[in-house]
Amino acid sequence: MTRNTHEEHGSAVVQQRGLWFDEMEVGTIYKHAPGRTITEADNTWFTAVTMNTQALHLDAAFAESEPFGERLVNSMFTLATLVGLSVSQLTQGTIVGNLGFSEVAFPKPLFHGDTLYAETKILDKRLSRSRPGQGIVTLEHIGRNQDGAIVAKAVRQTMVFTSDHAEKNEG
Repeated sequence: MTRNTHEEHGSAVVQQRGLWFDEMEVGTIYKHAPGRTITEADNTWFTAVTMNTQALHLDAAFAESEPFGERLVNSMFTLATLVGLSVSQLTQGTIVGNLGFSEVAFPKPLFHGDTLYAETKILDKRLSRSRPGQGIVTLEHIGRNQDGAIVAKAVRQTMVFTSDHAEKNEG
């Protein structure tokens, strides 16, 4: 969060935001809260809206005969939620955009009723050579279920504003 220097109605104003490029330190691990309990409705909606008609996500009778014995949470929903859990703490209002994912893995599935918890480690960062006031940050996101088992990993590259951007836009 950032504390603005001006006051409104006699009180300081605090506006929630992510971190600027220069506030991120390589090696730092952020634990994001709260977690997100995944419901059957979440999984069915996401699966339907993304046109992923995989029976493992939608058909309980079919899924019972498969290796896990029940429907699986759509892995793309898991990935989107994993990244989403990091936004308010790391990139809300400070990100220029996602550049890509270099690694994505799902070591174990999520099931309806599981809770996804996320943490992010800053792996690398460098100032952009072509975009002044911006830097490239490499983030490693780890998702765990309520038992602590890793259910998702993703390495993501993002473009983030430096704090100079904030100073220029405050005036």
